[in-house]
Amino acid sequence: MLRDVAVAVGNSLPPFELGVICEVFGTDRTAAGLPGFDFAVCAFDPPPLSTTSGFSLDTPHGLERLESADLIAVPGWHELDRVPPEPLLDALRRAVARRARVMSVCSGAFVLGAAGLLNGRRATTHWMYAAELAARFPAARVDPGVLYVDEGLVLTSAGTAAGVDLCLHVVRSEFGARIANAIARRMVVPAHRDGGQAQYIETPLPERRPAGDIALALDWMRSHLAERLPVERLATQLHMSERTFARRFAAATGTSPHRWVVQQRCELAQRLLEETRDPVEEVARRAGFGDAANLRGHFVRWRGTPPHEYRRAFREREG
Repeated sequence: MLRDVAVAVGNSLPPFELGVICEVFGTDRTAAGLPGFDFAVCAFDPPPLSTTSGFSLDTPHGLERLESADLIAVPGWHELDRVPPEPLLDALRRAVARRARVMSVCSGAFVLGAAGLLNGRRATTHWMYAAELAARFPAARVDPGVLYVDEGLVLTSAGTAAGVDLCLHVVRSEFGARIANAIARRMVVPAHRDGGQAQYIETPLPERRPAGDIALALDWMRSHLAERLPVERLATQLHMSERTFARRFAAATGTSPHRWVVQQRCELAQRLLEETRDPVEEVARRAGFGDAANLRGHFVRWRGTPPHEYRRAFREREG
């Protein structure tokens, strides 16, 4: 169970990325019945540390504090030409060797790469740095289009605010959807964002909730996930051509109707696996996948584990 969280920081520290990690893991919400963490910010450069926003930061903790952590986070590494200090890289390698997890936010992926922890693993970073990450660490499988990547012991997130998505994903993986959703509500952020960071490269998502017909379509689709939802049916309901519907849907959500529906069905299946004792075959039917084999294929791609194993692991966490 995740209890001990440490953040490794040095000079030229990005405050927002650090703040995201502090908000999720360093804020005491135990009075509200939410889990608490033994949390520490650990300096690998001599403090006080400089930040990219012009103020300094002090902390009493050094790298030795990383040795007890269940999760070590690296919030950013904006000096890409600077080689991370070897004691930090050794500490990250030792953490993974003892089955602790390490995660990066934004350009922090370059530190994990320098430690050799991205070799043979899928990873992401801010889309501006993705090509550089792939060139510098060719053994990594860099995916520039996603918000985060969970490779078990090594996790990476895309640019800046995607750190929120990854932190909430870690909470969800450890404590379940109810806890992650409660923390998200406290932070006034979505518990999960659809799409990936590719949407921010060319066609940004609108700042407001999709309006008009598409918003109504999304609500209707959420309440009919157990049914077949071909684009033809959705477009006909809104008196649009399939091409127009797909274009307007992508502009409003950042993804295609098919991908959006699969994502929603996976999330519904996850909730049913967590909150009910329905057989997996029934979960598949209620979530719109039809049968257990179809659910398994999509769920493994989405969560990295089969539904039966996810339910068993979740029950063990709850117990």
